[in-house]
Amino acid sequence: MSTRKIIIDTDPGQDDALAILLALGSPELEVLGISCVAGNVPLHYTTRNALLVAELARRSDVPVFAGCDRPMVRDLVTAEEVHGKTGLDGPDWDEPTSSLAPGHAVDWLIETLMAADDGEITLCPIGPLTNIGMALVREPRIKPKIAEIVSMGGGYFVGGNITPAAEFNIYVDPHAAHTVYSSGIPLVAMPLDVTHKALMRDEWIQSVRDLGGDLGNKTADMLSFYERYDLERYGDFGGPLHDPATIAWLLKPELYGGKDVYVQIETHSEVTMGMTVVDYWHKLGQAPNCRWIHEVDADGFFALLSERLANLA
Repeated sequence: MSTRKIIIDTDPGQDDALAILLALGSPELEVLGISCVAGNVPLHYTTRNALLVAELARRSDVPVFAGCDRPMVRDLVTAEEVHGKTGLDGPDWDEPTSSLAPGHAVDWLIETLMAADDGEITLCPIGPLTNIGMALVREPRIKPKIAEIVSMGGGYFVGGNITPAAEFNIYVDPHAAHTVYSSGIPLVAMPLDVTHKALMRDEWIQSVRDLGGDLGNKTADMLSFYERYDLERYGDFGGPLHDPATIAWLLKPELYGGKDVYVQIETHSEVTMGMTVVDYWHKLGQAPNCRWIHEVDADGFFALLSERLANLA
């Protein structure tokens, strides 16, 4: 079986953890490494959390790198009210036994991409885009090396989740997002428009717990803690599971539907800072720069997650 080489750029986060587990449980994907960024929680927690998740999957061979500890221009905004103080609240975690790989994540991204063939590596950023934006600014020659960037971020039809206009990942570092969206690299966006159409049910979380062992129990504990915020906020029967959508797209794009559109990132107005301005009806006459996903087979998505978590368990 041929494998697709990917790099996961992340700020774990319980839903980030599920994305990492989905990737590590999928033989179609070769995870070259995990680069961490400040976002859901500060960097010293996101790096710890990535190590813990790799250990949970029994994949400490996958290198984890520490990246940028703040956005390119603005002050850091975090989301402990969603993810808890550590970002992976819910389970009882020991400290990781593995260590971070040496060097800065941005340096590693550049070195890895420059050594690759054109179109060889897919980037999967599921947090603020700071590391990716910094790598593109420092070394524009990496652009042809990237097959595509599949990111979780943005919102159009449902608005934002950190402000009325902006989704969290884009809002935290809109200048990095602008750099990425104007790079000319093929982009696929998994925005709130699609993630809010795949909601966790209690029986599905119980099926994860039924996998048993550390993986089943800790994953279910993460999901139960994470879901409580969205249940209180939105009042639906289950919470959305955002970040695994990026990996699911790579594995089964037939689960999704979307449209090629032109997207701009707002970086000036404080009222709409970080807004993903989607030209859905091609009013600006600009060539599309993004595949904007807004439909999902939710049952198929959760079945895929269950299958790959079972691989790890």
